[in-house]
Amino acid sequence: MFYAVRRGRQPGVYNSWDECKDQVSHYPYASYRKFPTYEQAQHFTRGSDYPSRSSYRQERSATVYTDGCCSRNGRYGAQAGIGVYWGHDNSLNVSERVYGRQTNQRAEVEAASRAVEQALDHNITSLNICTDSKFTIKGMTEWVPRWKENGWKTVHGEDVVNRREFEKLDRLSKKLDVKWTHVPGHRGNPGNEMADRLARKGARK
Repeated sequence: MFYAVRRGRQPGVYNSWDECKDQVSHYPYASYRKFPTYEQAQHFTRGSDYPSRSSYRQERSATVYTDGCCSRNGRYGAQAGIGVYWGHDNSLNVSERVYGRQTNQRAEVEAASRAVEQALDHNITSLNICTDSKFTIKGMTEWVPRWKENGWKTVHGEDVVNRREFEKLDRLSKKLDVKWTHVPGHRGNPGNEMADRLARKGARK
């Protein structure tokens, strides 16, 4: 079963009642319901009721939380990891080590790419990526178009450090509808906290 929160602390679809309860308990005029399918729950959060079965086949929407971290960022012995959180005990949740260049910003972008790859593998057509990384969001919504026009040079004429990572994320994102949602980090958001925990665990692998 899926628990949809239309009006609460953090609207969205949750995999357990405990997660849902955290969003609606003591919240004024909370609106929430339980559904047998993710699609029905997602439509409820948008303020609509049950679409036809054909609509389910045409559109699959999902919300995911991503995070990247790097202990000793910028120093010798740095260890980076990514976290992708789809929901409580969801088999798609990811906690992995980042290989190659070990930086926090690279990990943030890689985490988003991992989520999009998973969405494509599961025929998800619309993905809401929730992240505390303004760097990733601004990169995808503002900077990448400019970098392309400037031959992947910054406004100062320097090479874009994370070009390869952004090129990958840009290429993947063109295959589905991606919405970017910024969530403040370490402010008690359950999804963000879990993504952060998965990323830190990944960095230790």
